[in-house]
Amino acid sequence: MISAFCSYKCCEQRLLVVVFAVMALFSGEACMAEKNIYRLPEPNLEANACLNPILQQRRTKRAFASRPVSITEVAQLLWAAQGITSREGYRTAPSAGALYPLELHLVSGQVEGLPTGGYRYDPVRHALDAEVPGDLRHAIAEAALQQDWIAQAPAIVVVSAVNARTTAKYGRRGIRYVYMEAGHTSQNLLLQAVALGLAGATVGAFDDERLQQVLNLPEEEHPLVILTVGYPRESIKILR
Repeated sequence: MISAFCSYKCCEQRLLVVVFAVMALFSGEACMAEKNIYRLPEPNLEANACLNPILQQRRTKRAFASRPVSITEVAQLLWAAQGITSREGYRTAPSAGALYPLELHLVSGQVEGLPTGGYRYDPVRHALDAEVPGDLRHAIAEAALQQDWIAQAPAIVVVSAVNARTTAKYGRRGIRYVYMEAGHTSQNLLLQAVALGLAGATVGAFDDERLQQVLNLPEEEHPLVILTVGYPRESIKILR
């Protein structure tokens, strides 16, 4: 009788744990929704794509098909650029002193499952924080010295940096380390784009202050690179 009672109490306790866990999950999701935080689909770590053909296919593409990208593809791109890959918090791109000065800003124009607007990527939560509403692509193209083709990309990622995170340890030399990390991060994203059947381009010509204003960046955060991503628009080939 005592054994049966203990077994019943044990099952009851387990059930309560499950109930509280589910309540916490939904409560957390509701809280994130209220704060305009968008949890991203988990990255696909099982994809079997050989690096060599991806390197061979990587090209700068400035013409994009009028086809949206999915939030799953965006999630994979952001994870490839700055995703967490270990319990210690190390990321997909190397960072001097593991100080991680970079910030990623997604500009959604045609992303299925995500409203248009500017978002900040949070690698720890693998989520997006909504920051600036509306379609910002034309404003970014204008800030990029009137490069109108940029506005045709369904998604844009702006890599910015808070140099002080690195220079606090390495002094002025740290600025060079920040630039190196921006290169690692950009290449990771562009190679992941090719692996997903997407294409992209790197843009370095832009008005820093204007781009800061468009993305509503704090004074200490400076934009370094604009990355455009989408499905490539291929020229029509006539077969003879």
